[in-house]
Amino acid sequence: MSPAGWLLVAAIALILVAGWCAGAQAAMSRIDAEALTRYGSLLMLIRVCAEVSAAVLMTLAFAHWLGGGWQVFLPAAGALLVARYVLIGVGPRAMGRRRAERVAGTAERLLRPLHVMLGPLARLLDAMAGVLPLGGRTADAELTARPEVRGLVDYIEGRSEIEPGEREMVRSVFELGDTIVREVMVPRTDMVFIERDKTLDQALSLALRSGFSRIPVVGENTDDVIGIAYLKDIVAWVHEHPGAEETERIDQVMRPATYVPESKPIDELLRNMQVQRIHVAIVIDEYGGTAGLVTIEDILEEIVGEIADEYDNERAPVEWLAPGTARVTARLPVTELEELFGVAVDAEDVETVGGLLAHELGRVPIAGAEATVSGLRLTAENLAGRRNKLGTVLIERMEEQPA
Repeated sequence: MSPAGWLLVAAIALILVAGWCAGAQAAMSRIDAEALTRYGSLLMLIRVCAEVSAAVLMTLAFAHWLGGGWQVFLPAAGALLVARYVLIGVGPRAMGRRRAERVAGTAERLLRPLHVMLGPLARLLDAMAGVLPLGGRTADAELTARPEVRGLVDYIEGRSEIEPGEREMVRSVFELGDTIVREVMVPRTDMVFIERDKTLDQALSLALRSGFSRIPVVGENTDDVIGIAYLKDIVAWVHEHPGAEETERIDQVMRPATYVPESKPIDELLRNMQVQRIHVAIVIDEYGGTAGLVTIEDILEEIVGEIADEYDNERAPVEWLAPGTARVTARLPVTELEELFGVAVDAEDVETVGGLLAHELGRVPIAGAEATVSGLRLTAENLAGRRNKLGTVLIERMEEQPA
């Protein structure tokens, strides 16, 4: 065989080595993440060296046949691309996923002595993977590319011993990166605010009536959120400064607010909130206005599902307490309210009783809030759920005053 032929054979052999590394990565990412973490840098080193060497050898082989110059580039590049696509990109990865346990086991047996033999070099590679900007989690993300991670999730879901709820939780964790803040936030219309010039006593009363332990503090309007009032801070300040609740303003004890864009992925937000040790952030829209509010609990609900309150019980839509007096759920349609009391309500943009009360008040209803509509007195009663949304409304027909 001519020297050029041997160069080509060596190039193909190196491409097969690189393909084996790609298959081992795919197999380990599917069933053995710990092994991938241990040998990932070594696999990447072998694969890169093999691919670069194959490219050089194949170029030399074509240069021997065709002579020097640019006429070598297209044939060598074309052959290398086809070989890389088939022998590295498609075939080995598919094999690694189909026979993951066998391929991963073989790879671990072969790599273990090499990893030990390299000794300091292997440890240096691992250290570089965690220090360099392209290493660490980014390198792991490259090794366990999105298709491989999705394959791992499919593998977990396919195991019969995994409960359906656990499979759904795994799927939810994987999809966190595809979910943005706007999809999980509490919208602005459901938020409870407090003005900065309110006293600590007023803030304490609002927190107890609304059921919220963290309340945004606003300046000029609801687009001007200047801080977050924590119930525990208010109670601690009042306890340490007797009488201060009547004179001190809430902006003296509030904490700085954290702002996030509504397009931010919630997996990034969760990491940021963990690092900054905050539980709530104000969501800003594209114009800089307040779009809503997001908490760690909102993000966790994307993983574990709805977090129900211990007092959440399914209520009857309507409960008559006396003639002309009924307790209804806040979700009761306004049309049904009109039928129950024989009245006509002039509220075109409102569909529920809770929305009707909020419309008349001009703000989010809290326990005890009252409004009069079409001869009916609507009183907000209990708040339900983790977000303390209005649960029930007391409806009373008002007596007509004598002329």
